[in-house]
Amino acid sequence: MSKDRAFPSPHPHLASLAAKLMAEDGIDDYTVAKRKAASVLGLPANARLPENAEVEAELRLYQRLFQEREQEERLADLRRKAVDCMEIVRQFNPYLAGAVLDGTAGRNAEIDIQLFTDSAKDVEIFLINERIDYRHSTPRSERAEAVLTLYDDDTAINLVVYSRQDERVVFRTHDGRVRPRARIDAVRRLLAGQGEAA
Repeated sequence: MSKDRAFPSPHPHLASLAAKLMAEDGIDDYTVAKRKAASVLGLPANARLPENAEVEAELRLYQRLFQEREQEERLADLRRKAVDCMEIVRQFNPYLAGAVLDGTAGRNAEIDIQLFTDSAKDVEIFLINERIDYRHSTPRSERAEAVLTLYDDDTAINLVVYSRQDERVVFRTHDGRVRPRARIDAVRRLLAGQGEAA
């Protein structure tokens, strides 16, 4: 969509279409969006796909051009829900991560909150004692001990549980970029307009 691309694209429209699918259809997985875009464009199954960073750049541009007000309202709502949840699970060292933190959350986005504790069972026992319903979801990272998904209205909140030692580890995306995370005070500052998304 932009004339000056920082990334070489294997197909001029693939990254922008993948971004549009993420923004409009609520797809939150870059690989799924890229493969669907490739299929729509009639590209072969083995076509070279753009890097996630290229799709993310196009996604930010699309949201800024076509969804700015909707995006601002969506992010504020999701971040408020994240803060409420982080307050409840504060004893497990919560951090907000993913698209809700970095500002690219699309429609139907899920909230990812990383927890760092001695045992995932401790989190489950806590949720049971607090009468908070949850279900087990499939971890997207090999490091995660468990993913416990709960709901605030129609929003899924994934509590991604890691060992306490992993709190010092710098997590990275599949393409090597640092995966940002933020404590509750930093998320509050985002909500107050005093900070920028990671």
